[in-house]
Amino acid sequence: MAFLPLFSILLLLLLFSPNFISSSPLQDPQVVVQEVNEKVENVTMARRKLGYLSCGAGNPVDDCWRCDPSWEKNRQRLADCAIGFGKDATGGRDGEIYVVTDPGDDDPVNPKPGTLRYAVIQNEPLWIIFARDMVIKLKEELIMNSFKTIDGRGASVHIAGGPCITIQDVTNIIIHGINIHDCKSGGNAYVRDSPEHYGWRTVSDGDGVSIFGGSHIWVDHCSLSNCNDGLIDAIHGSTAITISNNYLTHHDKVMLLGHSDTYTQDKNMQVTIAFNHFGEGLVQRMPRCRHGYFHVVNNDYTHWEMYAIGGSADPTINSQGNRFLAPNDGFNKEVTKHEDAPESEWKNWNWRSEGDLMLNGAFFTPSGAGASSSYAKASSLGARPSSLVSSITAGAGALVCKRGSRC
Repeated sequence: MAFLPLFSILLLLLLFSPNFISSSPLQDPQVVVQEVNEKVENVTMARRKLGYLSCGAGNPVDDCWRCDPSWEKNRQRLADCAIGFGKDATGGRDGEIYVVTDPGDDDPVNPKPGTLRYAVIQNEPLWIIFARDMVIKLKEELIMNSFKTIDGRGASVHIAGGPCITIQDVTNIIIHGINIHDCKSGGNAYVRDSPEHYGWRTVSDGDGVSIFGGSHIWVDHCSLSNCNDGLIDAIHGSTAITISNNYLTHHDKVMLLGHSDTYTQDKNMQVTIAFNHFGEGLVQRMPRCRHGYFHVVNNDYTHWEMYAIGGSADPTINSQGNRFLAPNDGFNKEVTKHEDAPESEWKNWNWRSEGDLMLNGAFFTPSGAGASSSYAKASSLGARPSSLVSSITAGAGALVCKRGSRC
């Protein structure tokens, strides 16, 4: 039995290694809530002591890094600013900086060094930035490898006009500060996904960001619009996801979270949707949820045509501190849509509205238990009052960041 102490030591080293991050669903999301509340309080107290309260708007992600005029020299610090279920997404924090110099995508099987595709398929962690403004029209889906950050700060970067971003069966991805729009279907082609492997891809949906079996994913401060299918979709067992500070416009089926009513592996899905602006030209699915646990917190909903938040297959939806401005059409004032089930069934689904601001006749139809233990698994950060949503989301979307000044 002399090997037991050594085994225990090795196990502890593994568990507490910074590179060890479990992709299993969070077991105690209330711990996440407490951590974020403490972070918000600490940031607020620090800003008061330093006398630059005007720098922040109470958005805990932005207040973590945007006040720093040297953000360009401290880019990877952004990874420590994540909140919610995707807060442990490190992206390329522990790797080198990679500078994209070439907007081309001539060969998806043998990408050129200097291109975005060459960077995202590498095995090692990389923090990917851009040498200048560029529009990248991809020939095929951009299939990412694990431990990557795509950081558009300091340049105007558009991924548009072709297939867009696919995060499939990988972990620890951060997408920040990118304009993603007019995404098309791709496929029926070979595409490389690592230095050692390329494979045949069937026809893709044409999502802006497609998350398929991914974990520890953070999509922050992107502007998304007008894609072939969804703007951001997460399916097939994806979990530990935060979607924050994005500006979403001009699209029908905005966000699908959960593959199908029969795909029960999505019961482990946990997604935080925080500080986003759901803007003009949107129709439905902000988001549409299945099976899992969804925390929709401090978002600004200024446009929808059919409904804002919907779902089927017994998802838990915890809506807190959002602002819902209903359309003028009297038949579409309802925020929620319980789908693909009779009332006798959906009345037991746990959907809760807490502290939401309802404008122009908007109303939320709650269901299930008003205070159920399932909401613990759909809680990921402390909500701010809905009256602050306008200031919290004022900077949603890709930011214009100038080197040497606050972003």
